[in-house]
Amino acid sequence: MNLRTVAERMALRPVSANERILEIGCGLALSSLVAHRRGADVTASDCHPLSHAFLDHNTQLNGLTPIPYRHGLWGTAAKREDGQAVLTQAADANVNGLFDLIVGSDILYERDDEGTLARFINDHAAGCAEVWIVDPNRGNRAAFHKHMVCAGFSLHEQRLDQPAREGQEAYKGRMLTYTRG
Repeated sequence: MNLRTVAERMALRPVSANERILEIGCGLALSSLVAHRRGADVTASDCHPLSHAFLDHNTQLNGLTPIPYRHGLWGTAAKREDGQAVLTQAADANVNGLFDLIVGSDILYERDDEGTLARFINDHAAGCAEVWIVDPNRGNRAAFHKHMVCAGFSLHEQRLDQPAREGQEAYKGRMLTYTRG
């Protein structure tokens, strides 16, 4: 599935002591957990009001030390599937600083003609940065790509066509790797 793809890639990536990693739209924070277990300097972020609690619970279940969490909201408001606002002001500190690697899974779920997600990424990406986005072909990739190019990123796109196997559903999507610097 799409979350596991980023986590698997994170598990294979060499860890650098000076590198900062940000997971955006972390949900249950699988990628952050994998990076943290490997010794990476990772920060998890999301706008959902329960994400921080899920992160803390998952780190405890896995016998890990706490992972830094920051509120990460791009755009003016996030909405649940039923149309209700999720969270526009958070008790957690907002994402701050610059990161060398930014990762996200299934975060291109809304139409974003203004480029708020690309702007959020640009605001938190170091001058020399890499961005990994897994997109399950929701149809919002082209506009996002246009805004990332305007922010100085180049794209490498890989198709993810994984057939169904025993105990695993089929998956079709894209691994978008943006680099700058």
